Amino acid sequence: MALGSKSLLARVARIQIELFGSLALTGRGHGTDRAVQLGLQGETPDEIDPGCIDPMLCEIRERKSVRLLRTCEVPFEESRDLLFVGDRTLPGHSNALRFTAFDRAGQVLKVGIFYSIGGGFICGEHGESLPQERAMNPPPYPFSSAAELLRLGEEHGISIWQIVLENEKAWRAEAVIREHVSRIWRVMKECVDRGLQTEGILPGGLNVRRRAPALRRALEEQGSSDPLTAMDWVNAFAMAASEENAAGSRVVTAPTNGAAGIIPAVAHYYLRFVPGASEGGLFRLFLTATAVGALYTENASISGAEVGC
Repeated sequence: MALGSKSLLARVARIQIELFGSLALTGRGHGTDRAVQLGLQGETPDEIDPGCIDPMLCEIRERKSVRLLRTCEVPFEESRDLLFVGDRTLPGHSNALRFTAFDRAGQVLKVGIFYSIGGGFICGEHGESLPQERAMNPPPYPFSSAAELLRLGEEHGISIWQIVLENEKAWRAEAVIREHVSRIWRVMKECVDRGLQTEGILPGGLNVRRRAPALRRALEEQGSSDPLTAMDWVNAFAMAASEENAAGSRVVTAPTNGAAGIIPAVAHYYLRFVPGASEGGLFRLFLTATAVGALYTENASISGAEVGC
């Protein structure tokens, strides 16, 4: 984006990406190499068709080039242009990426350093969050502990989800909040749906077969006479999302990559097995989960590179 905004995109003749520290050591196993190449082409994690990922990567490797932001064709060879620097870290965080754009004479056009700090959050070289946010108003109900959160609810007579909603409304319109939550749910649902249907072996060399489709079939044949069937479906939903993550398909970090199936499974359980379930209830579920996630972010970390998976 920085290249595009500075009218440098057309001058780019080569792109080099360096992964440092923890990001380099876990990069291939976590699919970072795949994500970088797809990102260079302008693809986004929640919009790309998972079925197109492998063909797109094969095409990049065969033609040895990427189409930067779907605009300019630039030579690209993984062994030369995507480097894993596992013995070095950059000062901002152990998960660091450095992008360097060169012109036809080999001169540097632009350098960008970014840190993946956990939970999908990205920071720039100087600590600024990305994408850039305008200066934010203070939230009406700030909290940094569960005790404060509960006290706010009692004092003001409002639920946890309402506290989160009012805080979010200090920064953006309610319609925008609701649309974003709907988008998150859509991605989660697509992830689970695909995971319940997709057969095969998970990547990674351990020859692990996907289990969610077989569990789905068994539950469909079994019917709903067993009172514990609902919990078996919860396991199937969670497994489907987790296996999609492990396959590098539609990735859902909810609450983290390692526990990716929890929130999608709870949401699917709610809609399928709770009488009177509604889209409004789903919205309340996501906002309540947001409050819990914020407490972890505030008081501990959701970065595996910092505290372990």
